[in-house]
Amino acid sequence: MQLPDSVLGGVHSPADLKGLSDAELEQLAAEMRSELIDVVGRRSAHFASNLGVVELCLALHLTFDFTQDRLIWDTGHQIYPHKLITGRAAQLKTIRTKGGLMGYPNPAESPYDLFMTGHAGCAPSTALGLKAGDDLVGEPQRHSVAVIGDGALPSGIVFEAFNHAGGLKQKMLVILNDNKMSICPRVGGVAEYLDRARMSSTYNDWNRRVKWLLPNIPLVGEHAERLLQQFKDGIKASLHHGMLFEEMGLVYLGPIDGHDIKTLRTYLERVKDMDGPVLLHVLTNKGHGFEPAVKDPVKYHAPAPFQKAGDGIVPLKTSTSRTYTDAVSDALYDACSRDSKVAVITAAMCEGNKLHRIREDFPSQFFDVGICESHAVAFAGGMAKAGARPVVDIYSTFLQRSYDQIFQEVALQNLPVVFCLDRAGLVGADGPTHHGSYDLAYMRVFPNMTVIAPGDESDIGPMFAFAFGHNGPVAMRYPRAKLDIIERDVQPVELGQAEILDWETDGMLIACGGMVGTCLRVAERLKSLYGLRVGVINARFIKPLDRETILKSIEECGFVLTVEEGCLPGGFGSAVLEAANDAGLPTSHIRRLGLPDRYVMHAERDEQLAEVGLDVEGIARVAMELARTVGLSIGESSKGIAGNGSGNGNGSTPTAMIGNSAAGVH
Repeated sequence: MQLPDSVLGGVHSPADLKGLSDAELEQLAAEMRSELIDVVGRRSAHFASNLGVVELCLALHLTFDFTQDRLIWDTGHQIYPHKLITGRAAQLKTIRTKGGLMGYPNPAESPYDLFMTGHAGCAPSTALGLKAGDDLVGEPQRHSVAVIGDGALPSGIVFEAFNHAGGLKQKMLVILNDNKMSICPRVGGVAEYLDRARMSSTYNDWNRRVKWLLPNIPLVGEHAERLLQQFKDGIKASLHHGMLFEEMGLVYLGPIDGHDIKTLRTYLERVKDMDGPVLLHVLTNKGHGFEPAVKDPVKYHAPAPFQKAGDGIVPLKTSTSRTYTDAVSDALYDACSRDSKVAVITAAMCEGNKLHRIREDFPSQFFDVGICESHAVAFAGGMAKAGARPVVDIYSTFLQRSYDQIFQEVALQNLPVVFCLDRAGLVGADGPTHHGSYDLAYMRVFPNMTVIAPGDESDIGPMFAFAFGHNGPVAMRYPRAKLDIIERDVQPVELGQAEILDWETDGMLIACGGMVGTCLRVAERLKSLYGLRVGVINARFIKPLDRETILKSIEECGFVLTVEEGCLPGGFGSAVLEAANDAGLPTSHIRRLGLPDRYVMHAERDEQLAEVGLDVEGIARVAMELARTVGLSIGESSKGIAGNGSGNGNGSTPTAMIGNSAAGVH
């Protein structure tokens, strides 16, 4: 049989898979991998995880009809093969770009995507809810399938769902995609449990034999049947690596080869007719079909753009700017080297938080708990109570998963835990599931909690020194951005003290964290183009607020503009308004700038900042509107507020100079 030049070109929906031969399916899998390699040649994108699920994706769509049945991918970053065969192949080149396809499932793109899934472990719960809901509304024939990775399996919510599913005995399929990885190598007892299952096929071989043997043993009566069941359970307990799941009420099958489409289809057809919850254990290789990614799946989780050259790759040039994450990582390394009581805790994000040096050089002070953020925070509370100085280093969006533990196990106990909230604010191409939009609002409400935000690298070391010397919890948030270099005489970091970079009375920009450099550029622009003398304050402390400095600016300045890369409700600007109200000061000349009350979609970070008005041009425009509102005299300029507002040029104030470490944003 002659194969077509392109199988993928003829696949516009999963229905087009049905008539393909085995050879055509193999060719389709190869073409899908070529498309994935081509995408990463254009931009950084999730890569190794997608290469690993191509055959699984095809087998699922060949077995089920997901125009009616339900499919949830967890965490969702392995969604690219699914997008390729659900009518979006032509748009894949736009993935993770402004106006293009999202790098995660997106119901706005396709009816085949049911949830935006960007946080790990939730698929079994939502799939079980879908099945229960379908039964309630009279659609019991619909199947519900969740695909979950082994890295997400230890998440507490997974076992909550398994426990509920086993009790309900509701029909549901959970596919455990076991590739021995999270973003980093998986950790913990569950990982070891799965490793034992990978290495042994003893039970599966025995199980096939016993199903033939038991009906043929010439024993009769209730006593004999009970003995046989006890014998079977005993063998199971000693050999069967699915016992953990079966004891929770799920039928366990596997492990099976996740890159063999025929085997996958056979098992999927089998479980399709089974009642109750089933867990199918599928073994895959992260990066399958692309040897560099197989050898180094951590590096190729979301690699920088590259081009394939024969059997190797040619990396493309990328920015090497120093970022906030780099500076925090270096400061934590120094803290670990100085004090053996300092411990760094992360939740499967060692690489993203750039903690690998700490892991390698201070193994007794480093703890990767896996994708278990709630446990990470409660664990840190225990360490702090014992006299250690734990640092919980987790992305802002993921730390939300531990909200109750921040309250109960840390803030309520007033324990000295340091929280490093990486990726605070807008994160670029990962989009709304990953933006760190809410941390200022969710952290500053807790009594005993101190919330700080460094304006540049010079703030980071002194802020850690403050945090380690403070007898209570401290949360430090910082963006996914390159570091500004603010040349000034750095003022000491003291509890509740802001840093005045320039005091002017036409107006005042009170900048929170990573917005400091941008606000300095805005002030320079307003002065040079319009003669407005606008000061800049580096807030440093969100809680406790520097009431003296901030209230003075409200009293003395023509207008006050707070600028934060976080949600406006409950954020830094709200704290300023609350302080003004408590002091009985007028607030009509105060304006807040921050993230709008909507979800900001995926794009480059600079594009997102411009979209929400947090670039130089957007902030300057609002400042001009405020200046006119309060009746300030504005000089004329033929230049106007123009340009792209990226803030890459240098500007100055009487007391501070602002530059950039390098062009581009990580």
